Amino acid sequence: MIGDVLITSLLCENLKKAYPNATIDYLVNSNTLPVLENNPYIDNKIIFDEKQTKGFFKLIQFSKQVNQNKYDIVIDAYSKIQSWIDIFINNAPKKISYKKSGRTFLYTDNVIKHHEPNSTLGLAIEHRLELLKPLGIDIPLATEPKLYLTEKEIQTAKELFQQHNVDLSRKTVMISLLGSDPSKTYPLNEMAKLVNFIGENYNVNILFNYFPKQLAQAKEVYNQLSETTKSKVYFELLGDDLRSFIAIANECDLIVGNDGGAINMSKAVGKKSFIIFSPWIDKNVWATFEDGINHTSVHLKDYFPEKFEGLNNRQIKKEVNNYYSLFDFELFKGKLSEFLSEHMK
Repeated sequence: MIGDVLITSLLCENLKKAYPNATIDYLVNSNTLPVLENNPYIDNKIIFDEKQTKGFFKLIQFSKQVNQNKYDIVIDAYSKIQSWIDIFINNAPKKISYKKSGRTFLYTDNVIKHHEPNSTLGLAIEHRLELLKPLGIDIPLATEPKLYLTEKEIQTAKELFQQHNVDLSRKTVMISLLGSDPSKTYPLNEMAKLVNFIGENYNVNILFNYFPKQLAQAKEVYNQLSETTKSKVYFELLGDDLRSFIAIANECDLIVGNDGGAINMSKAVGKKSFIIFSPWIDKNVWATFEDGINHTSVHLKDYFPEKFEGLNNRQIKKEVNNYYSLFDFELFKGKLSEFLSEHMK
């Protein structure tokens, strides 16, 4: 997923800074390539195409091709069946990953994950940086994932804002309208309340982040808005692809809404964030850079911790709609108001 690939790119930056003469290759899913474009710390991208590698024997063939590069070190930040096969076949003398029962024999170094964050970085980042310690990088040289836009991409986004007559005297809020799937999507009627609250109380521009295939859901939210809020929404200002979305996000001031790729990409171009986590997602993992000011978030568990006692994420996901039904906007309206007021100064 986009967030995983973006955060894991931190390993490449740290390795390149620690060992400038090393060649750094990144094995990456084909649909996430845009978040790695122009990254100066990656020498080669090895493309993992799920369609072309589907099936056990195709995975083996792919892994044998990768092994021909004769790596000295392999870091497996994925640690799933696809990467296990690759690791098993690879002849690298040093192989690093997370410690998991029944798989430690695959690696020379098995890093133990901790369960509580030690900093505002969040566990998603802390865990990945731990993978560098077997290489002697105990103090990371970089802790913030970055996206790299070209001047042309930046200028194109500015021109798009001009074409849509965006009021540049006002701050612009991006709404992460939909999650990557329904189980990560805040109920649309509650999201409409949130957008209305912003539009009716703040002098801002509002952009919706959605894919063309999600148009019906985006309209469902838009149609519930007041006329005052609708007048501030630039509904048709969209990017054609991930790179254009990143450039549009770069022109915004804040992002508010569902946890996911849009949030992570916006953070990587320096934008402030207010995240609504799905009830089944572990906030400790993905609440990166949470300082309560520039980056803050809400989770249903913050308000009803007793509802989560003794349950794991898989169990919660099965009942996610019931949990979402408890997650009224009124619960965190005050917290959102504090965040917005701080950054509308």
